[in-house]
Amino acid sequence: MRIPAHSVCTAIRDDIVAGVHERGGRLTEEVLARRYGVSRVPVREALRTLEAEGFVVTRRHAGACVAEPTEQEAADLLEMRVLLEPLGALRAAQRRTEAHLKVLRGLVRLGQERARRGSSEDLRSLGGWFHETLAQASGSHSLSSTLTQLRHKIAWMYTVDAPANPVESWAEHGAIVDAVARGDGERARVIASHHVERATAVHRLRASLGGGRVERVRNSQHAVNMPSLRH
Repeated sequence: MRIPAHSVCTAIRDDIVAGVHERGGRLTEEVLARRYGVSRVPVREALRTLEAEGFVVTRRHAGACVAEPTEQEAADLLEMRVLLEPLGALRAAQRRTEAHLKVLRGLVRLGQERARRGSSEDLRSLGGWFHETLAQASGSHSLSSTLTQLRHKIAWMYTVDAPANPVESWAEHGAIVDAVARGDGERARVIASHHVERATAVHRLRASLGGGRVERVRNSQHAVNMPSLRH
């Protein structure tokens, strides 16, 4: 069975974000094909996609390598997120479907429940799903895919501390969904803007940027066709 290139791309990107493939490290097709249990063809296609996304660079005499973002590039990502996420909320208020609303309300309900219990690990996953669904509700594939790439890159470049007040954070999520449900785009934009600006305060640049100590991450191997992978 031929493994789709997008599945290989997801696997490599996840490992880059996790630090399994270190910044500046070479990414050889043969080694990656063995690691993920695929042929070199989907690996080659995945590397081209990851280069277009900015996770990989091609260097003379070295081939494909993990990119080495600068502190300025990292800072630009947060600024882009501050600008684009409120736009996504505004568009969601104009274009969302009932299916989007159902998922968003369910995530808010779960998030608020977990916040009251103090389940921080669950909250991280639920927050990611919430923002991904809100972006999809914008009805713009370009905006949604850009926001998804931003989230991946921010997770790669920053250590994100838990919000000081998760209950308040999820109350803001609920307020965004209420505005989206009413079709009040301006209200959704304003709340989302306030929310994302506060969220940036808990981002700390990873030590491996700016010449600091490289953060060590557990190097666990997995095959692309294992069900644990996200597709």
